Amino acid sequence: MDLTFTEEQEMMRKMARDFAEAEIASEVERMEREDRFPEEVVRKMGELGLMGIPIPEKYGGSGMDFTSYIIAINEISKVSAGVGAILSVHTSVGTNPILKFGTEKQREKYIPKLASGEYVGAFALTEPGAGSDAATIKTTAKRDGEHYILNGSKLFITNGTHANTFITFARTGEGTKGISAFIVERNTPGFSIGKAEKKMGLHGTGTVTLNFDHCKVPKEQLLGEETEGFKIAMANLGVGRIGIAAQGLGIAEAALEHAIHYAKARVQFGKPIARLQGISFKLADMTTEVEAAKLLVYRAVDHVENNLPLSKEASMAKMYASNTAMKTAIEAVQIHGGYGYTEDYAVERFFREAKVTQIYEGTNEIQHVVISKNLLE
Repeated sequence: MDLTFTEEQEMMRKMARDFAEAEIASEVERMEREDRFPEEVVRKMGELGLMGIPIPEKYGGSGMDFTSYIIAINEISKVSAGVGAILSVHTSVGTNPILKFGTEKQREKYIPKLASGEYVGAFALTEPGAGSDAATIKTTAKRDGEHYILNGSKLFITNGTHANTFITFARTGEGTKGISAFIVERNTPGFSIGKAEKKMGLHGTGTVTLNFDHCKVPKEQLLGEETEGFKIAMANLGVGRIGIAAQGLGIAEAALEHAIHYAKARVQFGKPIARLQGISFKLADMTTEVEAAKLLVYRAVDHVENNLPLSKEASMAKMYASNTAMKTAIEAVQIHGGYGYTEDYAVERFFREAKVTQIYEGTNEIQHVVISKNLLE
């Protein structure tokens, strides 16, 4: 595995970092204060090609590799994990299922709009009674002539306030073979956006409930075959977990950067606290764990690039990077002392943002299940 990024990948890193600092940083406070979806930021990301980085040029994407896409999420998440989540969900599980499982007609209809940022994508799997155990979803889809009629609800849907398309999973039969996937448009009759969730962190990501009340979906909106829904969900969650791992890595790197800067500047007992062994050892451990997380993330990326099995690698990257994000954020707050507990310092936000990376796209308890299952097969 070559750990050196190509010139094109380094250009993506610089572009994403420059964009984050110039366009996203100024919006973070408003996202925090108003819980406002950053429409203008998303529009500008579309104009730069960031909303379709790994999408082929024939469908209006940037035609770049998966590595470049993960680099972008990583860099953006250092400034705003919320915007990193918007981009990750939009691309990994909002657009990729159509690219990988859609008909050519579906690809031509939706992907150019998603890749340009004209459309925002969302992924609707989780339900009030079906989170980690996704196979137990209750939302139903019954065939009625040229349509499917969907009834049920979805929960914790990122991008939901502004998404145009929702990759939606509903039950057409029994068991995992009885789940199907649909491309549901925002203006579909019987479909409505429910309440917005008030969350600990990731403010501005438009997290909502969805309601399907005799929602009439044309049969041509079926994604893949009628029995392929669970397979589609699991295939795209694997890729999505690498995006969340990159987000967690970005939070961890930002927390470490702020902790080092503060420890060098803060003087106690006549010297910068970075010179005190208790603090310097914390920074050493944090740095080592962040670098280890980075290696796991890009090892998983390498499996995608080379079409290798990635279930175990994606789960290891997601689990370790998210745990590192949480641990690094906690230590960064500790190093800042009382200041770290105030909103005046970014580490307070990193602490709140880090926690969800251990929960969504499959809790870390589920990642243990996935990893151990791979070991025993």
